[in-house]
Amino acid sequence: MGSFLYLVVVIFIFSSSVNACDRCLHRSKASYFSSASALSSGACAYGSMATRFFAGHIAAATPSIYKDGAGCGACFQVRCKNPKLCSSKGTIVMVTDLNKSNQTDLVLSSRAFRAMAKPVSGADRDLLKQGIVDIDYQRVPCDYGNKNMNVRVEEASKKPNYLEIKLLYQGGQTEVVAIDIAQVGSSRWGYMSRSHGAVWTTDKVPTGALQFRFVVTGGYDGKMIWAQSALPANWEAGKTYDAGVQITDIAQEGCDPCDAHIWK
Repeated sequence: MGSFLYLVVVIFIFSSSVNACDRCLHRSKASYFSSASALSSGACAYGSMATRFFAGHIAAATPSIYKDGAGCGACFQVRCKNPKLCSSKGTIVMVTDLNKSNQTDLVLSSRAFRAMAKPVSGADRDLLKQGIVDIDYQRVPCDYGNKNMNVRVEEASKKPNYLEIKLLYQGGQTEVVAIDIAQVGSSRWGYMSRSHGAVWTTDKVPTGALQFRFVVTGGYDGKMIWAQSALPANWEAGKTYDAGVQITDIAQEGCDPCDAHIWK
């Protein structure tokens, strides 16, 4: 019965994501936080490390992008539409927080906001003076080069009964919507639950080294990615471990208009 319910949930998640149309063109407005620290304490729970992602080009996103935490870590290319001040390329930001304002879809760090400006002297300062600007934005793959996805064991974790993890450096253009956990070499899989933001938890922690199965989805595509040995038997709270895998899948969506190209 448990497996059946799990399958139903996964199928629902896959089908409901079809209408997300993340990578298609969106038009809205964007503002900025004067301090990146406001975003680093955001709803995704990345903490101070948030300001190190993409050189501090981070953003708070509207609930339709944040998706109750599933959108944490997603990357978007954003460009403003003032031809006198803004470049045609814009900048790429990573979602680290929830934006509850109904005035803008995105609130950028000031560094990301300035990066939308033309590369001419003073354009970034003049852009900041605007405060809020019209934008186009689209979802793009997160590119971490040859770096694998990491699993951070949160400080609240306590052996042997409680494990709290956060996924870092997730590439591609999909979302992790479910996580299974088991001892390495075992076929007795349990499941983890999303606690908040990018944080997943379980109070049924297998002994020994741990493996994970990440269920990822985006648009019409869904698949399972297996990290066969992600945490050692002596895992410790507060430490980060190489998952040994990376997610590189690109969402396939059928909405219109849709732009599959990164703007230059």
